[in-house]
Amino acid sequence: MARAPGAAGGQPPWRRPWPRFLLRRLGGLAGVLVTLVVVTFLMVQLIPGDPARARAGADATPQQVELLRHELGLDRPLPERFASYTGGLLGGDLGTSFQTGEPVAQVLATRLPFTAELAFLAIVVVLGVAVPLGLAVAVATRGGRRPRLDTAFTFVSGLLGSTPEYVLGTLLVVVFAIWLNLLPAAGAATLSALVLPVVAIGLPGALVMARVVRREAAAVLDQDYLRTARGRRLPPLTLYLRHALPNLLTGTLTLGGLTLTALLGGTVIVESVFSWPGLGTRVVEAILVRDYPVIQGAVLMLGLFAALLNLLVDVLLGLLDPRTLTARSPS
Repeated sequence: MARAPGAAGGQPPWRRPWPRFLLRRLGGLAGVLVTLVVVTFLMVQLIPGDPARARAGADATPQQVELLRHELGLDRPLPERFASYTGGLLGGDLGTSFQTGEPVAQVLATRLPFTAELAFLAIVVVLGVAVPLGLAVAVATRGGRRPRLDTAFTFVSGLLGSTPEYVLGTLLVVVFAIWLNLLPAAGAATLSALVLPVVAIGLPGALVMARVVRREAAAVLDQDYLRTARGRRLPPLTLYLRHALPNLLTGTLTLGGLTLTALLGGTVIVESVFSWPGLGTRVVEAILVRDYPVIQGAVLMLGLFAALLNLLVDVLLGLLDPRTLTARSPS
């Protein structure tokens, strides 16, 4: 009997695991975007102060302030401003800065590469430190061996992993820039200026993820197949990198997506500590002068980047463990 059209393999294409998974994730991404648009619009309405007064200056007359409010569209009803905001987004227009008159897209294009550079290098630090460190500690303490190492790792990773990025950044500046005079304290003029902010952003997340890797690795190392592999006296690189590492990455990536998303927030905060000319510094400046369009555009861009990062982690999980393709997203 001939199969129904589009039912190759006994299932329509949209009923297969990967298409269903991607449709579900893309639907979630669309919901995140809608939420971001609503939140970014309403968020700036809660910022105290008047943008028109901030731009006009303390010496401006009430008539001048009112005229500027009209020019900026701040005297229009809230629903009308929201409709204008969403209409502009659909047309690819993020608005114009209240303070400088620049298109917000141009502001983001100028500042975003600096933030992306910090975030990318911090992600490299997180993954480059967390996976080998967690796996090495798990191997060294397997079966209850070296309890002092286990205790020291737990204490240090817990302490530094819970330290806010801006506190760690300030301590790094005091030690390496002021006391030792080894690295610049601020700016982006040289490559060495990247070291302190990248460490301040990446180290806490790396240690948090290393604890997860250590726990997952400890569970994997107790599995029967690894006991058999150890009995066959396989080389350590083959044993741990080929047989253990792929099986512990699923649990690691699940929390890793949350860690890497939180890392974006740390990037924005740390930029202010190091006077880094990125998006975070520009957002702080915009908040001080109530520059609504720049705040909205920056938060929208960072939120979209975080959502895409989580989508990428979900795809990687699907490739590593196909069982996650049919799992429901946590509510």
